[in-house]
Amino acid sequence: MVQCSDNQLDLSFAALADATRRGVLQRLGRADASITDLAGTFRMTLTGMKKHVGVLERAGLVETRKTGRVRTCTLGPRGMATEAAWIDDCRRLWEARFDALDTIVADLKARETQDEQQ
Repeated sequence: MVQCSDNQLDLSFAALADATRRGVLQRLGRADASITDLAGTFRMTLTGMKKHVGVLERAGLVETRKTGRVRTCTLGPRGMATEAAWIDDCRRLWEARFDALDTIVADLKARETQDEQQ
């Protein structure tokens, strides 16, 4: 399994648990945006969007920079490689377990067929 700080995974998955925050990441994947632009896109107050962006910032998924009165958001440089690797490890573990279960079921069916033929 990938070794990753449980705290970092908790922050990332908590941030990704909300549909608005996932939408913000998708939007920022196309282009940087101000918090005002994001609030308009998602039809919410500036305060509400600032809270969402704050959660994404704490998770390291988004960075903001202030120029004058405008706070611009960009995708964080860290990306989600660690989270993707953790998910991939879990997927491989479950695939191995399901493959083992398939083998057991196939063996049981083969025995059942042999018993019926005898």
